Amino acid sequence: MTDRLRRRGEFARNVVTLMTGTTMAQAIPVAISPVLTRMYGPQDFGVLALFVAITSIFGAIANARYELAVMLPESDEDALNIAALGLLVAVTLSAVLMIVVLLFNGPISNLLGSADIGPWLYLAPPVVLFLGLFNVLNYYNNRLKRYRDIARANILKAVVLATVQLAAGALKAGAAGLVAGQVLSSMLANARLLKNTLAHANWRTTVRWQRMKALGLRYADFPKFSMPAILANSLSYNLTNILISSFYSVSTLGFYSLVQRVLGMPSSLLGNSVGQVFFQQATDERRRTGLARKSFDSTVKYLILISTVSFSIIYFVAEDVFAWVFGEQWRIAGTYAKLLAPFFAIRFVVSSVTTINSVFEKQRISLIWQIALMSALLATIIASEIFDIEFTNFIIIFSSVGGICYLLLLNLLFLVSRGRL
Repeated sequence: MTDRLRRRGEFARNVVTLMTGTTMAQAIPVAISPVLTRMYGPQDFGVLALFVAITSIFGAIANARYELAVMLPESDEDALNIAALGLLVAVTLSAVLMIVVLLFNGPISNLLGSADIGPWLYLAPPVVLFLGLFNVLNYYNNRLKRYRDIARANILKAVVLATVQLAAGALKAGAAGLVAGQVLSSMLANARLLKNTLAHANWRTTVRWQRMKALGLRYADFPKFSMPAILANSLSYNLTNILISSFYSVSTLGFYSLVQRVLGMPSSLLGNSVGQVFFQQATDERRRTGLARKSFDSTVKYLILISTVSFSIIYFVAEDVFAWVFGEQWRIAGTYAKLLAPFFAIRFVVSSVTTINSVFEKQRISLIWQIALMSALLATIIASEIFDIEFTNFIIIFSSVGGICYLLLLNLLFLVSRGRL
């Protein structure tokens, strides 16, 4: 009983630590959003959304998902070698992307349906590298239980983002100001976590190519199954943004991207914090008992309570609040937010516990489901173009299809936590 209470207390403290940092990190961009929406127009936000979509797609696979394996070995030496392997993959991917951008900048811009994105494509490969580095450092610090430093790194990222975007907005920089903030914040967010990692172990004496290769083979299921799965997930989310720009307009994407920022806040604010601690707790429970039933059940119940309260409020007040906070021209974004609230509520709960597949090394399940989700959501938006569906009706269909897919995933995760798959 005492040990159980101690673990619960530790779980709560770790969640609060991460949540406090994440709250501050998310509060800063949200707090300045009413100012930004008066400095920048929907088209500027649309260009930013395109840039973020591109870098997010490749950033999700920047480490071939070896960053997830950092949590699993018993020895810190092996964990460090896996981290080094993930970083090597990120450097290689970024170099390849730079060559592609240098050779095909014009055709890529035309394919995206926005000439304004062209100059910023050259910054995409460095940002992908920064994202890959952050992924590795984040999980390594999570392994070390350096939750406070993870929180501080997120705060630093938000402060840099806000400072650059506000300063550039005051100078009427347009989309350049929004993109510049994204680039600099991604670069500087690694500083604190990198310091911890370098202080904890000697990379020069610990990291060896033969060990990296052996561990790469040991955890080959991550690039084999988890990487295609997260790529499918990232494509279903970010390719939708790209197609909205192509099928509707960059301005429509600008409205939609503001909705993603606001409704995604609970996921970033609490879901990621709970998810990180859940990953660590579920890993420990599996080592002790072979299952992760208790960790899974308690976390899901907690998330459902938070989700129900948060998104119910959003549903009833979204339109008026968006118009009042961001300006009357953004009222239509409030309408989109109301229609998407049920989908985001379900996704908030499920996304926070998807790491259970990594704990049990069930990456194949994630892959199959992610491909199904991507196919369903992309089919929805392509059908909207073929049948000339108005964007508001598309949002309703999109929300329904996505919600059903995530409920099916929750059932699969429930079975995995009990060792039934």
